[in-house]
Amino acid sequence: MVMVEGVIWYLFVIDSLGANIAAWFFADWAQKNFKKSFFWKHLPLKKGWALIYLLLVLWVGAGLWRLGII
Repeated sequence: MVMVEGVIWYLFVIDSLGANIAAWFFADWAQKNFKKSFFWKHLPLKKGWALIYLLLVLWVGAGLWRLGII
């Protein structure tokens, strides 16, 4: 049986990995192309926040793994 929590966690892992790839390798491109975007003004793509996001997702995943959900 597929646990909903596990599926949601995997979606967050994919999102956090994408955010880290974009922050570390494509930040200049994103800033140039999304400068006038509403989203960009409120959530800028920074390396520190992307890394914290990834670490928090991995921490939650460790907890789910210990509970036997994933």
